Amino acid sequence: MPSYDAIIIGAGFAGAVAARELAERGSMRVLLLERRSHIAGNAYDRTDASGILIHEYGPHIFHTNQKRVFDYLSRFTQWRNYQHRVVAKVHEHLMPVPFNLTSLRLAFGEEQGAKLEQKLLDAYGPEQKIGILELRQSSDPDLAMVADYIYEHVFLHYTMKQWGTSPEEIDPNTTARVPVFLSRDDRYFQDQYQGMPLHGYTPLFERMLDHPNITLCLNTPAESRLRLTDDKMFLDGERFEGPVIYTGALDELFSCQYGRLPYRTLDFQFETLPQDTFQSHGTVNYTISEEYTRITEFKHLTGQTMPGITTIVKEYSRAYDGASGTIPYYAVISPESRACYEQYRLLSSRYSNFHPLGRLAEYQYYNMDAITERALLLCDELLAR
Repeated sequence: MPSYDAIIIGAGFAGAVAARELAERGSMRVLLLERRSHIAGNAYDRTDASGILIHEYGPHIFHTNQKRVFDYLSRFTQWRNYQHRVVAKVHEHLMPVPFNLTSLRLAFGEEQGAKLEQKLLDAYGPEQKIGILELRQSSDPDLAMVADYIYEHVFLHYTMKQWGTSPEEIDPNTTARVPVFLSRDDRYFQDQYQGMPLHGYTPLFERMLDHPNITLCLNTPAESRLRLTDDKMFLDGERFEGPVIYTGALDELFSCQYGRLPYRTLDFQFETLPQDTFQSHGTVNYTISEEYTRITEFKHLTGQTMPGITTIVKEYSRAYDGASGTIPYYAVISPESRACYEQYRLLSSRYSNFHPLGRLAEYQYYNMDAITERALLLCDELLAR
């Protein structure tokens, strides 16, 4: 039986980056266990039956201000220069989101929009991002009117569809991700480094995991190889004392003994259509109408030029119930869920060699660049010991 120096659970960004770092910089023999049939986690992409490159688990657009992260991932891919632009369908208008100065003119007309724009700039300054809930607290009646319009037409119904609750009941760190941008920059992100892996995310991961010290096992749930008892860990029945990096759901690792942590999951409806393009932007949010939250058309993202055919995906959000085949995407943060998570974190702290890493294991939202950075920093720490 082969021996290993480190075990990593999950082959998404957190697990794959950590595996490569420990294998390459640390010369460790790494066992990487992945319960799905593929690598790349939720960033996994593939060509569909029509030849269109699709993102199986919804659109992933890379962006970062961290040079270390960009340089690191650039070892494994070239990039397609892509600046993501999103619009919201509000009645007859397609408005840039985040709601910005262009959106303001579309909503209120040129004359009134210009006056409101000046008031916003006087109050907050140009190029600022203001949280919608903060803007609603303005004492200026005109700014309060703007806030109410955005809240009702862009924010409220979309948020209720996405989270299944009112915005006031959502963690402020979550709602802060939906700002009002006092700019005419229509890009969804303003990060220094933006783009799409030239040949897709899956090839990026394939290159990252192509190292002789990494043993990858797909279709392998952690519990089929790893056993936790008291304060000890066992791999295939043998005591294991090397680092274990876990990127899965912490409550599920401990059989949800304190209750299931709440998440939102997503249902995807893919459609291949006999036309060049379906919509003007890569992603269109449906903030008022429709049961789905958004439609993404992948050719905008990937730059594929396939005339006469395109693939779109509609997203529907609902509560995660742990049923087979469903995936926890977004943690529903509240004081109660945080307290519940803390019980699981304390359970995991009994194991000195156990390191939770990522959205599920840490029960909070991370962009791809942020979790890549966290994986690099964790490996810095482990390799310095």
